[in-house]
Amino acid sequence: RESKVSSLAQSMEVTTVPTSPIAGQKPGTSGLRQKTKTFMSEHYLENFVQSTLDALVAEGVPVKGGTLVISGDGRYHNKTAIQIIIKMAAAAGVGRVWCGDHGLLSTPAMSAVIRTRSRGLAGMAPFGGFILSASHNPGGIDEDFGIKYNCENGGPAPEKVTNLIYTNTTTIKEYKLCCGLPEIDLSAPGSYTLGGGAFRVDVFDCVEDHMGLLQQVFDFGAIKALFAREDFSFVYDGMHGVQGPYAKKIFVDEFGAPASSLMNCEPKEDFGGPASASHGHADPNLTHAVELVARMGLNKEGREIETTSEPPVFGAAADGDADRNMIMGSRFFCSPSDSLAVIVANASCIPYFAAGLKGCARSMPTSCALDRVAEQLGIPYFEVPTGWKFFGNLMDSGTDAFPGKPVYTPFICGEESFGTGGDHVREKDGMFAVLAWLQILAAENPDPAKPIVGVGDVTKKHWEKYGRNYYARYDYEGVDKPAAEKMMAAMVEAQPALIGTTVDGMKIAKADMFEYHDPVDGSVSKNQGVRFIFESGSRFVFRLSGTGVAGATIRMYLEEYAAPDADLTKHAFDVVKPIADIALKISKLTEYTGRTEPSVVT
Repeated sequence: RESKVSSLAQSMEVTTVPTSPIAGQKPGTSGLRQKTKTFMSEHYLENFVQSTLDALVAEGVPVKGGTLVISGDGRYHNKTAIQIIIKMAAAAGVGRVWCGDHGLLSTPAMSAVIRTRSRGLAGMAPFGGFILSASHNPGGIDEDFGIKYNCENGGPAPEKVTNLIYTNTTTIKEYKLCCGLPEIDLSAPGSYTLGGGAFRVDVFDCVEDHMGLLQQVFDFGAIKALFAREDFSFVYDGMHGVQGPYAKKIFVDEFGAPASSLMNCEPKEDFGGPASASHGHADPNLTHAVELVARMGLNKEGREIETTSEPPVFGAAADGDADRNMIMGSRFFCSPSDSLAVIVANASCIPYFAAGLKGCARSMPTSCALDRVAEQLGIPYFEVPTGWKFFGNLMDSGTDAFPGKPVYTPFICGEESFGTGGDHVREKDGMFAVLAWLQILAAENPDPAKPIVGVGDVTKKHWEKYGRNYYARYDYEGVDKPAAEKMMAAMVEAQPALIGTTVDGMKIAKADMFEYHDPVDGSVSKNQGVRFIFESGSRFVFRLSGTGVAGATIRMYLEEYAAPDADLTKHAFDVVKPIADIALKISKLTEYTGRTEPSVVT
């Protein structure tokens, strides 16, 4: 992987810049997110990066002489921020910085680079990486930017580290950078030595590590044979996020898909902006992936529409940083909860999982469809809070990080928020989910002489065996945060008296605020979502999401189980509507927020 090394003339003199704390730099489950202009303001990015580097040193992380990965999803300010962090890394004594070409790395690719790229390079294993992304939030100078630190295992920093970072942001007095370093050319792979060899920056193909790892998980040959079938058709929507280069190399170059099967696969700083069909909102769901959904023969509610031509057999999409996915078949939407359950039920057809899974998990708001599969497979399954770091502990159980604990890998996990992944990396992985489905379809279609079996066929067969968890999520975005917090507090206070009561014909059997006791590190995570569970097993959940920038986002999750012998053909939104009415009545959401309709239903 070595390329020609260029020596650049420069000054490695360290400049110390006085600063003072900036309020509100507390990282959430997905790092720190704010408006782009906030990140562009004086000292904002630098304060957070210095606070992170100082926290790592305090934790004994080998920053000096170590390797740090820096890249992002290509949104506005990405390239400028990378150059700033490179200068700060040099001042902190980092020995080597790795960047994807054009400053691009998808979030799962960042995890793959941290975990695998150093093989064969003695002493070069990264101590971590900075991901510059606000995930599915819109990009652009007037939109959102974000930064997240991932640790040496390739996963998000644990709470202990993020708390220390935040504490540092409240006391910071100065930051350091090497102002004399030149701008690094990120436009193509190359290596640059600075300071007489004391500091080096390597720019590499942003796709190669992630694709190489995925080739160890899946049978690319079998998937290529699926693509070769005359009756198999395919479309993929990159939503102008970072996934474009990955989609081209894997789907077009590897599998032989026509270039015309890729939609919006040119990364753009504003993800297409307000003029695009998605309005620059690179979020793969029925509401925002407008072009893909219409191409697959559905509307934003997932109901069939008339099309001028037959929809493709398979369709999928990614979000801005490519850690999320949406799976569709011809005139069929597979919910993320169902997708996770189907992948786990069929995991044995994927080479990496051929010997069987040792564990699986879902976030608490995700439907219970996974539980039924795990019970039948006889494997451990876990219900964790929202946030990929909780899955990371389960994947690292029994390793050097947590010796003596049970081993749960090979492992698959997911969230209802369009995130799915395995233990090959420590982030959710949009490409992993798509390849998992393609592997399943390849296994379901061994005979090219027989009619093609699609996503809808596989999912319906799954329901016939396990039953169907009808499911929907209502998002209320940009809500006044104090009002949302009052609503949540009032629900928690009312819960004890509501247990055992009947509302609109449904009896409440259990009501609580979800609390997670981590079986691996022993930590306790409180206030992880308000739950109401009915005697029938149906339920609704409320959470305040930390992924937005302006105000709060209230997420309301709705679920009703139908056994295999029940009617499995209804539309999910229709089935859960009565539960939504009860949830709105109990929560008094309209009274607290003034909202009468959700921003997004998916």
